[in-house]
Amino acid sequence: MRTRISTVLALVLTAGLMTPSATLGQRQVRPTRLQDLPRGLTEAQVRAHVIAPEHTRNIQIEEVDPKREVIYRIRAVPKRFRAIPHLDVAAFGASVHAALKDNAVGYILQVRQNGQLIHIGIWNWSQMPVDANQGWTEDTRMNVGSVSKFLTAVGLVKLLDANGISYGAKIIDYLPTYWTKGPNIDQITFRHLMTHRSGFSTGKSSSDYVFMKDRVAAGVAGVGGYDYENMNFGLCRILMPIINGDISKATNVPFPPLDRDVGWDAVTLHSYRDYMQANVFTPAGVSDVGFAPPPIGQNALAYPFPPANKTGWNSGDLATMAGGAGWRLSCKELLNVLDHVRRRNTIISAQKAQYLLDNYLGIDQIISTPA
Repeated sequence: MRTRISTVLALVLTAGLMTPSATLGQRQVRPTRLQDLPRGLTEAQVRAHVIAPEHTRNIQIEEVDPKREVIYRIRAVPKRFRAIPHLDVAAFGASVHAALKDNAVGYILQVRQNGQLIHIGIWNWSQMPVDANQGWTEDTRMNVGSVSKFLTAVGLVKLLDANGISYGAKIIDYLPTYWTKGPNIDQITFRHLMTHRSGFSTGKSSSDYVFMKDRVAAGVAGVGGYDYENMNFGLCRILMPIINGDISKATNVPFPPLDRDVGWDAVTLHSYRDYMQANVFTPAGVSDVGFAPPPIGQNALAYPFPPANKTGWNSGDLATMAGGAGWRLSCKELLNVLDHVRRRNTIISAQKAQYLLDNYLGIDQIISTPA
């Protein structure tokens, strides 16, 4: 692990000297500057950083609304099989195609067994002819949405284990010191965040830095009840750099002419991405993963259906929503990461991966279906 930096953002104040032309009682002070930033993050990038840029402010990510959920009433029917049941892969692929072909402009489906590809289905466009006229391939990247939550859970569990921190530890000990902590924030644990049982109930998809800081200040009525919230995993991307020593939770200085929120947001986003790349994506052979569409190469756009020859929607850089959404991966890349998580012992152990699944860490919801 790289050398820890106790305080990443520091202001160097250089004492100014009076010049011959200075008015009595005045001093000329050299401008402050940001130093000791994480490798790869420049002062110019911090100063250009924007929290919740305009293109992200009206994005609505699908929420789990219990009032709209279909609750299946499943009657247990004992049944004996002459042979061990197995998946008819060809029939499964045909069923998926039948369900999607008249409801989407295109898709890619890959099925693996023990890490080996056993089925692939590709249909039509990732970008329609009105745009770049690109078909789907296994290398086409897209915003993987809430799959980002499971990936964040993998990274967080790995980091907590490496530092000997329990999943039941209180997050208040790892939040920025300058944040106001409202009622019951001192009761929230890492496990609560990873299982959507933190008590946060925002009614929104927002998870940008200022939004989360304000919600922590407001506090929660109680913890333990299930409520699907993007900010549960948005908070993880702030907690992880503090745990990893990339920034001290006590860093409490302004960043002229910026306020400290901007500096904190820029550093924690950069550090979260770096940690995930080095510890989750690179071990699986997946490089240069980010939150923005690739400047070169294929990426998928979103279309209404029927598309009516309309251009697709590009959601742009979704870094402000990091932790709970926003990672861009191809189908092949995502399956490679999941293969390494579950079987290869290169990211976390296979036993730990099973623990995540059994305890629903990073899994959005728990429902029973007829399947």
